[in-house]
Amino acid sequence: MNVVGPKNPNANLETLGIKNTPKQYWNLTPEELVEETIRRNQGTLSDTGALAVDTGEFTGRAPKDKFIVKDEQTKDSVDWGGFNLPVEPAVFDNLYNKVVNYLSGKEVFVRDCYACADDAFRLNVRVVTEYPWANMFAYNMFLRPDAEELSTIQPDWHVIQAPGFKCDGALDGVRQGNFAILNFTKKIAIIGGTAYTGEIKKGIFTVLNYVLPHEKHVLAMHCSANVGKGGDVALFFGLSGTGKTTLSADPNRPLIGDDEHGWTHTGVFNFEGGCYAKCIDLSAEKEPDIYKAIRHGAILENIGYYEGTRTVDFANKEKTENTRVSYPIHFIENALEKSVAGQPQNIFFLTYDAFGVLPPISKLTVGQAMYYFLSGFTSKVAGTEAGVTEPQTTFSTCFGAPFLPLHPTKYASLLGEKLRNANIQVWLLNTGYTGGPYGVGKRMSLPHTRALITAALNGDLEKVMYEIHPIFGVAMPTSCPNVPDEVLNPRNTWADVAEYDAKAAELAAAFNKNFSKYADKAEQEILNAAPKVQQEV
Repeated sequence: MNVVGPKNPNANLETLGIKNTPKQYWNLTPEELVEETIRRNQGTLSDTGALAVDTGEFTGRAPKDKFIVKDEQTKDSVDWGGFNLPVEPAVFDNLYNKVVNYLSGKEVFVRDCYACADDAFRLNVRVVTEYPWANMFAYNMFLRPDAEELSTIQPDWHVIQAPGFKCDGALDGVRQGNFAILNFTKKIAIIGGTAYTGEIKKGIFTVLNYVLPHEKHVLAMHCSANVGKGGDVALFFGLSGTGKTTLSADPNRPLIGDDEHGWTHTGVFNFEGGCYAKCIDLSAEKEPDIYKAIRHGAILENIGYYEGTRTVDFANKEKTENTRVSYPIHFIENALEKSVAGQPQNIFFLTYDAFGVLPPISKLTVGQAMYYFLSGFTSKVAGTEAGVTEPQTTFSTCFGAPFLPLHPTKYASLLGEKLRNANIQVWLLNTGYTGGPYGVGKRMSLPHTRALITAALNGDLEKVMYEIHPIFGVAMPTSCPNVPDEVLNPRNTWADVAEYDAKAAELAAAFNKNFSKYADKAEQEILNAAPKVQQEV
């Protein structure tokens, strides 16, 4: 066996069952991993120096093929059903053995890294991958130990990714040839049959969504975060495609992180060491920070070039609308060197409303904040999941249902506890449509959205008048600097107000129907925040 790169001298892949590897590449630099990718004809270099790769059949997550081992540790703590699909320990053991046997005899890439910028909650992760660029993704997305730590590091969790291995779903106890399985007892995640790197990142996010609230009383959040020069922290909740990465990348506010955070009694910390941004229709004018980050060390996924060039065509959707770029967080010029900050003062719930009904911004009471957090309304954006080709209205609890192993009320109660103990303003921000539904209206103006956020953060929205939406009950500002007044009330943007009223009633009924599953456990303050229309029977 030939070992290349720095490692803990006591680390041994044979303890995982991976044997007879002709070469093991440990903790290679990004430059070395780019070279290995090019040498294997698995990627190309764009004209900015970014590595471009294709993830193959899967260009998004496959939530129907993500499983958790149901055993003594998890049987009574995981909220089974929905996105939390159980498999028996024997199913995991069988597939684990097949995955490590598949990797045995092959060259493999190993990355020692960790999650959680707050040292009190650090989770060391050893990632074993079949491809060099997946290992580089782990380098970009997780936090990076220094050289001295690499000589002594001990993993708390292992992630083993083998895209080239496909199982027999019917025979092996899963749905089809691809799978991602978490075993909380053995602290191992296995991924097979898919090269989509987001499965690595979201696997560890799911782990933290279990461990931190369940064992540490820390709220784990699917949100981005930044901090003002005065130390004021802002959180941006939302599913992929709603604008978390774009809106938190503010040149005037240092970035804490773009996707996953924990909230303790002292403040907020980033889980990650990088950013994983959608780059469909990306432009230097609209998203300059992300655009500038696409350079040597970044990984572009499933993009297309302009014909005859190595210049990225960001409008190209031939492979997927879920084109992505991964880069270390320090590629954003004003990112915090240590991604830890104080308590939030403003929280934004981002929703991509394909109905075109919700206001561009509205102020929420505590009860409304809890209601909209539990509802997690948005529209799935094309490409973020397999089979989604156009926006679909959905309710994703806590703005992250696919990654929440515990019952939603666990996360909601932690949020409610924090909101009631501090002076925190919560805003509902529609980054979707205005003037009509998808196909009729138009996407919210990004400059207007940025202006609304700026006004909320600097206190301008404390100085204006508000009107209450007659159905949703949220408080809508009647004016805002750098935003036309007529945009602020969505009803005013529709050509036919009767059509707006009908669509608003339709969406309200969908909210009420969705929330019925929480009604028996919700406090009256939360129930009072429901839209004021009768649920359709």
